[in-house]
Amino acid sequence: MKIDDQSPNQLDAIITAGGIPMPGEPLYEYTNGKPKALLDFFGKPMIQWVLDAVSSSKFIRKVIVVGLPPKTKIHCSHPLLIIETKGSILLNLKAGVDELIQTGGITQKVLAISSDIPAITGQMVDWVIDQVSRSDHDLYYNVISRESMVQKFPNSRRTYIKLKDSELCGGDLNAFDHNLVYKKQELFEDLIGSRKNPLKQASILGLDTLLLLFFKQMTLAKAEINIGRKIGARVKALICPYAEIGMDIDKNYQLEELLTSYETIRVSE
Repeated sequence: MKIDDQSPNQLDAIITAGGIPMPGEPLYEYTNGKPKALLDFFGKPMIQWVLDAVSSSKFIRKVIVVGLPPKTKIHCSHPLLIIETKGSILLNLKAGVDELIQTGGITQKVLAISSDIPAITGQMVDWVIDQVSRSDHDLYYNVISRESMVQKFPNSRRTYIKLKDSELCGGDLNAFDHNLVYKKQELFEDLIGSRKNPLKQASILGLDTLLLLFFKQMTLAKAEINIGRKIGARVKALICPYAEIGMDIDKNYQLEELLTSYETIRVSE
């Protein structure tokens, strides 16, 4: 597709790649002072596996990597720009949006992808983009069932949120309307900062949400409504069939689990 093609099924992508593990922190023994995104994963930087998936997607327009030195040796088949980290995840997403706007325009919806999900494939990226094309929401958030995650990665030890109708963990390949990064930034910083703690997120969203969650009366549909009301946006949860989208590498045992499972979860496209 041409770079100026504004097909509704074509999205720009922002890959967040900030973070350098320090001595005593998880993954330091694998990174030794280098950015986490450059952790070696089967002979390639971890982020390169993500870029390979993005490269093989049929519906990507431009790619911004935020969090690495501009001359980092990574590559993508789509136009790629690398910029330094701005600090937090939200600031990095905002910087990516700003850069896209300044360098030839931006698609209305944008993918937000973490650099630490090296098991994803182009097929999975295309699935998310297809889901986004089916509705008009401001925020699309992938959730994966405990059953799907445990079946694929039994030792991943993800953090799950227990709802009335399901037990879910979050994914790290999502989408948003690019204007969303300019709204309620303090709230988003708090929500993103507590993304590994569902109860804390629920308390930020309000007492009613916290109580419903505590008494296991919160459904996924109700969660969409409550979150949307709090952040002033139309929210859509995507029930994702791909556990790989939720298999981010934050801890040593998660890396080891993924390395062990690699041959069975990586598919050729």
